[in-house]
Amino acid sequence: MSENNILLHVDGLKKHFPIMRGLIRRQVGAVKAVDGITFDVRRGETFGLVGESGCGKSTTGRVILQLYRPTDGKVTFDSMELTMMRSEEIRRLRTRMQMIFQDPYASLNPRMTVGQLIGEPLVIHLQMSRHEQTERVHQLLELVGLNPKFNQRYPHEFSGGQRQRIGVARALALNPEFIVCDEPISALDVSVQAQVVNLLEDLQEKLELTYLFIAHDLSMVRHIATRVAVMYLGKLMELAPREELYEDPLHPYTQALLSAVPVPDPVVEAERRRTILEGDVPSPAAPPSGCVFHTRCPLAVDICRDVVPEYRQVRPGHFVACHLVEA
Repeated sequence: MSENNILLHVDGLKKHFPIMRGLIRRQVGAVKAVDGITFDVRRGETFGLVGESGCGKSTTGRVILQLYRPTDGKVTFDSMELTMMRSEEIRRLRTRMQMIFQDPYASLNPRMTVGQLIGEPLVIHLQMSRHEQTERVHQLLELVGLNPKFNQRYPHEFSGGQRQRIGVARALALNPEFIVCDEPISALDVSVQAQVVNLLEDLQEKLELTYLFIAHDLSMVRHIATRVAVMYLGKLMELAPREELYEDPLHPYTQALLSAVPVPDPVVEAERRRTILEGDVPSPAAPPSGCVFHTRCPLAVDICRDVVPEYRQVRPGHFVACHLVEA
């Protein structure tokens, strides 16, 4: 793999949120939202990050963009180490890195018109004139499939799918290279989810974008991603090319997740064996010792309870953190 082909490199990334108690606000623990993850994102690809709610996916996306500063680890974007940069330097890089947020209802200011919402980054970062700003907003609305005349309307006048298109237009305003898509379809009706995903794919091809696509819908990730990483309780369990992960998952957690995805064939669905995970996800404030998945793993043995498994490459491009998987 050529170094020039890697746009983003995440190395040992951690984000722990302190737990404060008492009158003097003394720290008594930490929520280990992201706990030492490593991966690369190549130029022009869609890198899928999947896992259950609360596993640290969204926090990972925010830490990569330095919306949260990491507790430890490195984030290297196009050979630039972001974690060492000052706020002003990060601000200048915002033109190259953007985010599409999960909830189109909460991420758009209801007091601003669509033109103001999309045009705000143009004023802040590019100091565009009013005329240039209006022209660019019209271009962006057309690009995401909305009528340019909508620029004087307010967010409450749009459906959920239209609002998410507005969020996409805002993320594209500064011509970024890399976009973190933080569950961009999970708050939408099923009928419009495919439309938004198709829009993202079309824009990627047209504008040569690179995506980090965060989701918990495994079937949708299979449709859009080129490589997929599976996350559980702040750690990566498995990472592999899309088809290899879905056809031959190695980690018990990945196998359990995929067995829960319904198959649109009643004969196959009736015959296939499902892995049912027992119990709830442990708290990230007090993760289990050893492998964090051992409390719910149907295959766990003694070493899983005591020793943290090494996250290692077992096949070309296929990484897994499990004592029971042989290279």
